[in-house]
Amino acid sequence: MKTDTANHAHLEAGLIAEVTQHCLLTRTRIISRVITNIYDQALRPFDVNSSQFSMLVVIAKMKGASRAELARANHLERSTSTRNLQLLLDQGWVEEQPPSSGRSRPIVLSKTGRKLLEAAMPAWRDAQETAKRLLGEQGAGALLSIANSLPAETL
Repeated sequence: MKTDTANHAHLEAGLIAEVTQHCLLTRTRIISRVITNIYDQALRPFDVNSSQFSMLVVIAKMKGASRAELARANHLERSTSTRNLQLLLDQGWVEEQPPSSGRSRPIVLSKTGRKLLEAAMPAWRDAQETAKRLLGEQGAGALLSIANSLPAETL
């Protein structure tokens, strides 16, 4: 019986060591939380968080997109995207336009949203520099390269 317990403990320790030392998921989630915190702190004075800021930028880039298109562009499940989008609508940073030619109502950046992006850009740039320093030039370059090379269907 002691042998079974010892084998189980050894096996468990091996599994734990393998995951804690080599798991890409665990490591990327840690990196994500640390980097997200940098941007969230920088953007806090503007009453916007990093997820909201990113979504505003995507909306500005798309110049009118449906809810489904925004979810895909942000690599979010539709329910998460809808919840995040509702916060932007409630703040008046984005607005829904009347439907055009049978399409759903496109979401666009409002004047208030444009002003927010302009005002928050210096803070975003500071956060960007902090994140780059933390990751190092090679780490930041690798992260951008990996993100830019991921096939869209995997996201």
